[in-house]
Amino acid sequence: MVIDGERGGMDSDHDRSSAGGGKGAWPQALNRPTEARDTPDVMPPNGAVPPNHALTTPPTPPAEPFATGRGIAGLSSPYQVVAALALSLIGLLACTQVAMVFLHVAPSNTLTKEHGKTIDRWIYPEFEQNWKLFAPNPLQQNVAVHVRAEVVDAGGSRTTRWMNLTHEDAKGIRGNFFPSHVNQNELRRGWDFYINSHDSENRPNGLRGDLSERYVRRIAMLRLSERDYGGTIERIQLRSATSSIAPPPWSTEKISTRPVYRVLPWWTVTSDDLPEHAAEKRRDAARAEANQ
Repeated sequence: MVIDGERGGMDSDHDRSSAGGGKGAWPQALNRPTEARDTPDVMPPNGAVPPNHALTTPPTPPAEPFATGRGIAGLSSPYQVVAALALSLIGLLACTQVAMVFLHVAPSNTLTKEHGKTIDRWIYPEFEQNWKLFAPNPLQQNVAVHVRAEVVDAGGSRTTRWMNLTHEDAKGIRGNFFPSHVNQNELRRGWDFYINSHDSENRPNGLRGDLSERYVRRIAMLRLSERDYGGTIERIQLRSATSSIAPPPWSTEKISTRPVYRVLPWWTVTSDDLPEHAAEKRRDAARAEANQ
């Protein structure tokens, strides 16, 4: 039968392949694709890969090109112009708001007097403020403290000229990188202490009135003791000269810079008003005069 002949042929082929060591067996297996030969049909249960089956790494996708533009620089020219205009407008509004709030809370000055209504229209009612930026307000006046003395010597009594104590302190401050706190604050704060504790008639308005008067008298005598008037200082008198600061040349504001004086009464000098060495010297002189 044909079947037996075909079978016999197959058997003979099988015998020849077996006798030849199996090199020519199953030629159809050699024609399979590479992926089919390298990939095992069944993976071992322990996950080990046979040595003749190498794993192939999947290809890496190509990296995306790096973006060269970031932020505004990455926009097209028309959008860059629009973004620049928007940022400029926001910056201008922010600067205007800061300037208006500063002028609103600042003490009265040339700009606020001239443009006060414009500032108020910007601030009120959305940004109403009831606090002050400066505490205390910056000085807009020059205050100078003067003193003069009544000196008694062998020829009688005489009155000295007014001495500007504030000018003496200013000389010690100008050009000095490390000015003394005494030159800066002692006289200024002492005079403020006296003014705040007395009324316009130089009467004490509280318990600190007498203390402030003695403090100012000691400051004046401390400064006068540095000079030799050729006699004994029996009485002293102080005054203040207050003058407004002149407006800038470009301002149309008219302010009088003529000084206004506040003159205090004459005070009789006591031993408590003198510096320590002067008081001791006066006590020694008194003892020597009493022994005679």
